[in-house]
Amino acid sequence: DILSQTTELRDTLEDNTTYFRSKMTAAGFDIKPGTHPITPIMLYDAVLAQQMATKLLDEGIYVIGFFFPVVPKGQARIRVQISAAHTRAHLDRAIQAFTKIGKELGVLKA
Repeated sequence: DILSQTTELRDTLEDNTTYFRSKMTAAGFDIKPGTHPITPIMLYDAVLAQQMATKLLDEGIYVIGFFFPVVPKGQARIRVQISAAHTRAHLDRAIQAFTKIGKELGVLKA
């Protein structure tokens, strides 16, 4: 019933997804293309994905590293689930944390 009455939540989700994907790509992360709110941040290494997830949790960002056998060998990643409930401040905080940890772990150039 809610979805039939308004597209506000769907529109917000689409805006949040586009914003997060574009900012993370601009920061230098390798993101699988798409428009889906599940955003895969490609790291390609299982240990690196685990380390990044742990360090992001220390920054207050809860994400999960996915690696073999959940994804093919050599395709380890962090999956981020964007939601309509996220505010721009939430997204910016996550992007900032990803960028900080990405630089610390050598995923991004300093």
